[in-house]
Amino acid sequence: MSVTTRTVAPPRRGRAARPLTALLTAAALAALPVFAPPAYADDYPSWQDVQNAQGNEQATQDQIAKVDDALAATQQKAADASTAAMKAAETAKAAREAADAAATRADELTAQATAAERTAQEAHEQVGTIIAGRARTEASSPLPARLFTAADPDQLLTRLGVMQRLDATWATLSERALAEQAVAGSLQDQAQAARVARDQLATSAEQAAQQAQAAADAEAAAVRDLQGHITTLYAQLAALKNTTADVERRYRIGQQVAEQAREQAEAAAAAASGGGGDGGWTDLGGDGVDVDPAGAQAYAAGQLGNYGWGQDQFPCLYRLWMQESSWRADALNPDSGAYGIPQALPADKLAAAGADWRTNGNTQVDWGLSYILDRYGSPCGAWSHEVAHNWY
Repeated sequence: MSVTTRTVAPPRRGRAARPLTALLTAAALAALPVFAPPAYADDYPSWQDVQNAQGNEQATQDQIAKVDDALAATQQKAADASTAAMKAAETAKAAREAADAAATRADELTAQATAAERTAQEAHEQVGTIIAGRARTEASSPLPARLFTAADPDQLLTRLGVMQRLDATWATLSERALAEQAVAGSLQDQAQAARVARDQLATSAEQAAQQAQAAADAEAAAVRDLQGHITTLYAQLAALKNTTADVERRYRIGQQVAEQAREQAEAAAAAASGGGGDGGWTDLGGDGVDVDPAGAQAYAAGQLGNYGWGQDQFPCLYRLWMQESSWRADALNPDSGAYGIPQALPADKLAAAGADWRTNGNTQVDWGLSYILDRYGSPCGAWSHEVAHNWY
């Protein structure tokens, strides 16, 4: 697993959500995997194993190692299932946005084609009016005859000048009418093509939505299965160490966060010295994610004491994660892939805190608080770094 640090973190230019703009085709979507709940080996330690180990120091240590290994394997399975669901949700969001954009474009082109057709029709009508007037004038008698027989040739010459101007206007309007008709025809062709693209992308979006739902269902089934095992494993650790499951859980999260930081420390330093990228994020929405910023804030405030912090640290934490994600559990950085309330990078680091890391804001908060403790010592330490460097 790697460090989460928002190493290459974003310049803060008002963290407005940015849409995913990838255009997806039915062929691309067809290549997406079909998600199904994974099968798991029934190799978890039993309570009998735990009881047999108690009272024997070496057996206890061996059993603790076995429980740790089982937790690691379980967390990886949860990470795999939730990562697949997250990617499917991202694909579905992009497909929906592409379909919406195509529908808007088709509507715009249809309106433009209608307006161009109306303009071309008006130009044709003006040409027709001039032609009709010219025809009426010529019908009375040919112009040369009137010129030589008129009582007032000067007046007739003036009329001749008018007729010449009418002829010039006629020619100009005729050219314009032809041009407007060509524009109208081109826009009609474009509008038709846009309507076809709209229909194709709407189909792709529906397929992507079905894939995302299948992935979310598979993830939910996996999490239900794994969560029970994880609860039991933490209870077994507590029994072996004579502590509590909650203490063991927080301790293990802290250990894994520290390990994640060590594994990527060198890469983090290199990325930090290289400057930041665009820090915008987009909310994936739906797909079972519990998006409750106020609830996550209340939970985080209640957890501060478990890390040795007072409530004076909460304003710093509030500003930090408001800037990172607006406290949204479904916040995804489309450039880096950072995810969740603390913007873990890569996202599956959050699996250290629980199998429901993708959908549960409280689980993300647990991971984020452990990360802050390991790397900065306190939320205000993390916020100071964020202010100074635009990442934490």
